[in-house]
Amino acid sequence: MITQLSVFLQNEAGRLEEMTAAIAEAGVNISALCVAETAEYGVMRMIVSDTAKAVEALREKGFTTKLTDVICVETPDVPGELNTLLSKLAAEKINVSYMYGYSDEGTAKLILKVSDPEKAGRLLQNS
Repeated sequence: MITQLSVFLQNEAGRLEEMTAAIAEAGVNISALCVAETAEYGVMRMIVSDTAKAVEALREKGFTTKLTDVICVETPDVPGELNTLLSKLAAEKINVSYMYGYSDEGTAKLILKVSDPEKAGRLLQNS
């Protein structure tokens, strides 16, 4: 289980850059991210190198933040592997609210927001 930092942003030109500038000035690295949007606002979800430092820097600049427990799963980057993972969660009635990830050199890394992160972590670690 890891901590995800979410930042709520007005959907307007330059606002995303202001947010990333605050993180950069704090010396915090972003290792994974996902941006979702509606007409009025966006949410940037990310995994960062120093959550506390990022939160402090963002709040000083007036950004609204939220911390969420998520799980990070590493799987082989082969056809059907995501389906296998999701089947295990579904069999245990664990809901996936959202996920994002990437693959590189034969390995996929996924960040998942699930209804029961501790149970999901145990389930996927033991498989």
